[in-house]
Amino acid sequence: MPTSTQLPLTQPVAVVDAFTSRAFRGNPAGVCLLAAPAPAEWMQLVARELNHAESAFVWPLDTGFLLRWFTPTTEVDLCGHGTLAAAHALWESGALPPHETVHFQTPSGALSARQVDLGWIELDFPTEVAEETTPPLDMAELLGVPPLWVGKNRLDYLVELASAAQVRALRPDLSRFGPLGLRGVIVTAAGDGDHDMVSRGFFPNIGIPEDPVTGSAHCALTPYWAAKLGRRELSAYQASARGGELRLRLEGQRVKLLGQAVTTLRGFIAGPETLRSSVAAPASPAAGP
Repeated sequence: MPTSTQLPLTQPVAVVDAFTSRAFRGNPAGVCLLAAPAPAEWMQLVARELNHAESAFVWPLDTGFLLRWFTPTTEVDLCGHGTLAAAHALWESGALPPHETVHFQTPSGALSARQVDLGWIELDFPTEVAEETTPPLDMAELLGVPPLWVGKNRLDYLVELASAAQVRALRPDLSRFGPLGLRGVIVTAAGDGDHDMVSRGFFPNIGIPEDPVTGSAHCALTPYWAAKLGRRELSAYQASARGGELRLRLEGQRVKLLGQAVTTLRGFIAGPETLRSSVAAPASPAAGP
């Protein structure tokens, strides 16, 4: 009787739930801490295999680390929860001591992460300010409720609704998002409890119907709500099924994103050498936004 192919499982991999202190909440990210650069084809295959919203791939440089993020279908330019997960994995693995700031080189430039109070991790990200715009689709028809305001940055559309209840109740037809042409839509409203704002993020154009918690979305949400509320420090809740909490601080053209993280899985996956044997590379993925 034939036996199944036994592949060498050589690459350590972890799953980290980001923007939460509780297992199986927040946003899960695959994390591969690599010793050297890996082929993009392999990274895309791993991201597809793990099938989380994003997987993060990290390897050392002369100073700091290079960091890339992949969804199950494509590489993306910016990912907050993948960055948080990668930093958490570096400290937890002992690759860096807990007191040492992590410096990443990424497709969106230099980013950093440091541990602060009571298990919180602070990310230093660029703002992604949304400017008011008229989208190619009627947002009221697309979302099922009339927006108060619609803006756009290089990544997404940002839509404010009248209430947090409307944000929580949304059931948009994601099959119609294609003509928007960007990563997707961030929907937000003023908070209805302990948080200054609530949001949800829909990104079907990059293979993520709804993202559990989107750090990069808060690079747009932070300057938007800071201007509306007249405060630089804010709290946020992303109201997905898993849910996640962030603390935010606007500093000029940078946003400090604070969140927690917990590892829920550690193991091994077939490494880049499998590309040269039994694993065929897929067609080139579409470019990220």
